[in-house]
Order: sequence, then structure tokens, then C-alpha cells
Amino acid sequence: MQLPTSPSTSAPSSAPTPTPPVAPARMPLPRRAAWSGVARCVATSAGMLVRRKVRFPRSQVGRRIGFADSTSARVYRDTRVGGPVADPCFLAVTFRLRAVRGRGHAWFRAESWLNTPLFVGFPGFVSKLWLAHDEHGRYRGLYEWDGTDRAETYAGSLWHVLALVSESGSIDYRIVPGVRRGDILADTSVLAPWFPDEDGAWWRVASVT
Repeated sequence: MQLPTSPSTSAPSSAPTPTPPVAPARMPLPRRAAWSGVARCVATSAGMLVRRKVRFPRSQVGRRIGFADSTSARVYRDTRVGGPVADPCFLAVTFRLRAVRGRGHAWFRAESWLNTPLFVGFPGFVSKLWLAHDEHGRYRGLYEWDGTDRAETYAGSLWHVLALVSESGSIDYRIVPGVRRGDILADTSVLAPWFPDEDGAWWRVASVT
């Protein structure tokens, strides 16, 4: 997928404006490939955690992120790894837990530490903001990834993990190439050129407070 480009200044005034990108279809990876990837990730994650290559900074915890669908959610955890990023992209994932209500959400947030090995060891992982449930009981993870193909592989694998605990039809994700997580937190308008057919979507960050 390529970033949208502006018409060249040397082109005639009648030159057509490039069509904004449309979100591609999202779907899980084949089951065997997905679970093999998750198993490799867990093994890699264990070594990373032992060597303390995974950090949990607090600077973003407590911030409230609003979305274009008029919902919002609080950041309750931040997970990062170090290293240079050659091909940054933004990945947003959403799901709604099956049969979790009331205090069950607090329990889920507490035990979700145990899910860390399910993603930090995937190739290309950079960072994740963990968001609590919004007004519709929907959870989100906002990631930065190094490489759109790697982000796609992770999201397609994660789908099978989430399907074990999530309501049918609630799992979804979006990938925006060339955008870093910090870019969005500083200026949400960086997402404006992307997927205009989804202007009021669950993944489109609209405010950060």
C-alpha cells in the first residue's frame, strides 16, 4: 500500500487528484500459520522479558483517547521495545469480550499482563497502547509496527487468539502505513487522508487528552 500523494506542481491544472486509499479487506490468517506464529512469538517474548528488553512506561497511562465514532477510552498500559524503525505503520485492533460485564472488565485489565508474550515477540513490534473498554464495551489496542506486512501477519494471527474470548463479529483491525504512534498522539489530523470511506470509524483517533 502506498501513501497518498499530492498532484505534482508541474502538472496541468486539469490533472486528476489521486484517489484516496480504501481500506482493504481484513481477515484472519490460516489457522495453522497463525498458531505457529503465536508459538514462535511466545518463545521469543520469554527471552525478551528475561533480558528486560520490554518496557512499560507510565507517561501515556491515564490519557483519554476519543474516536471518530464518538466513543472514547482510557489508556491503562503502555508496552514498548527499543531499536530503530525503518518502515513505521499504525495498527489499531478492536474486539468485544464475550460475557464480560461490570467488575469483569477490571479483572480482565489486571490479568491482561499475561497476554504480553502473545505480541511483543512478533517481528516488527514497536509499541502498544492498551485501551480500556469504551461506552459500547469495546477494547482497542493502538500499536506502532515496523513494516505493514509484519503488522498484517500479526493482526491476522491475533484474530484467532481473540476469537477464543470475543463476541462473534467484534474483531477488526486497520493498518495505516507511514504513520507513527507518536505522530497521531501529537496531531490526529495525520489520519485524515486515510480511508475517507470510514470517516466516522472506530479506529480513527479524533482527540487525545
